[in-house]
Amino acid sequence: MDETATLASSHTEMTEMLLPNDTNNLGRALGGAVLHWMDICGAIAGMRFANRQVVTASMDHVDFIAPIEMGEVAIIEGYVFNTGRTSVDVKVDVRAENPRTDETRRTTTSYFTFVALDDDGRPTPVPDLECPTEDEEALREDAMSGREEQLRQVVERYDL
Repeated sequence: MDETATLASSHTEMTEMLLPNDTNNLGRALGGAVLHWMDICGAIAGMRFANRQVVTASMDHVDFIAPIEMGEVAIIEGYVFNTGRTSVDVKVDVRAENPRTDETRRTTTSYFTFVALDDDGRPTPVPDLECPTEDEEALREDAMSGREEQLRQVVERYDL
């Protein structure tokens, strides 16, 4: 295992065309389908970073702020923004794109924690995160503050 890895090395972008099997009766993306895509994207980002198999440990709060319509393209983007001893935190953003107009809109964001596993299926150390460029550091700071803000809003919403 490398001792360090960069945020950029984990960057993952997936696309999915929204087809009828992943829509509700309104012709919009099923929330479960979107969560599935987010989990896959986050896991790929985590595996790229750790060079190990990872498993989902948690997913933070999710608000679906805009729909994805049938025939639109879902763009799912994730990257590692923080690490623990055996875990990686991944920010995953989802945007909807109308392929006929090239218009995009943000649909949801969430934060995942994945645990790296060794060949025996036990938690194993992950590299330390490096952000050698200003762009990477800005993405990391954006994710850290975004997660903190999202958690603050959840606490306020539910008066915890």
